[in-house]
Amino acid sequence: MAKQVIEVQGLTKRFDDLVAVDEISFELAEGEILGLLGPNGAGKTTLIQMLLNLVIPSSGSIRILGLALPEAREAILAQVNFSSTYVALPPTLTVRENLIVFSRLYGLRPDRVKINALLAKFEIAELADRLTRSLSTGQLTRLSLAKSLLNDPKILFLDEPTASLDPDMADKTRSLLRAIRDQGGLSILCTSHNMKEMEELPDRIIMLDKGEIVASGSPKEVIAAFDKENLEEVFLRIARGETEPSETMRQ
Repeated sequence: MAKQVIEVQGLTKRFDDLVAVDEISFELAEGEILGLLGPNGAGKTTLIQMLLNLVIPSSGSIRILGLALPEAREAILAQVNFSSTYVALPPTLTVRENLIVFSRLYGLRPDRVKINALLAKFEIAELADRLTRSLSTGQLTRLSLAKSLLNDPKILFLDEPTASLDPDMADKTRSLLRAIRDQGGLSILCTSHNMKEMEELPDRIIMLDKGEIVASGSPKEVIAAFDKENLEEVFLRIARGETEPSETMRQ
């Protein structure tokens, strides 16, 4: 049985009268890619922020890599990383300088060989000496992904990792993430509104609605359980309130 690297039990977050995440429980196994789906406002971002200790839960527990959060915050965060299309990097640094600075922030000695290899993997080596503010959105996304691998994380949190990439680069990025997972046992939790991507990339998906888990399983299992042709049809059904959360699909 695969080791669980994330264990969440009864996790809840309330903002005054709003329950953003409502007593959810799930696990992420070592080497697993888990997709997190749901309409806007479903609780995805709040959940990831709690896993990164950026937001304090109202109740429930989080264990990451066998350690309790927030008690072992520093030890946990040293072994994870995060990438988002929507998080800005220092604009007045060059691409290479950004990676050097983040290496130091992660407590690492900047490794130019590793930095060059990451730039090459994400096809931005020719941009190394350009100011970050001059990059396109897609180039910034690739820089953020390169940044997220600097510390050889055991767990990678990805928020819309290919949202701004063209189809060719998005496909290459998915293939690269799977290859890194296969080579080193990297565990990934990712969100995306690209339903085709969520059918292809994750081993398992969790669908949230109004802060609750309404479905979980492999993409094929979830599609079959809703008697639909694809995940987009499942997503639309949930987003439009055409289904009630069932106990079967939460498990």
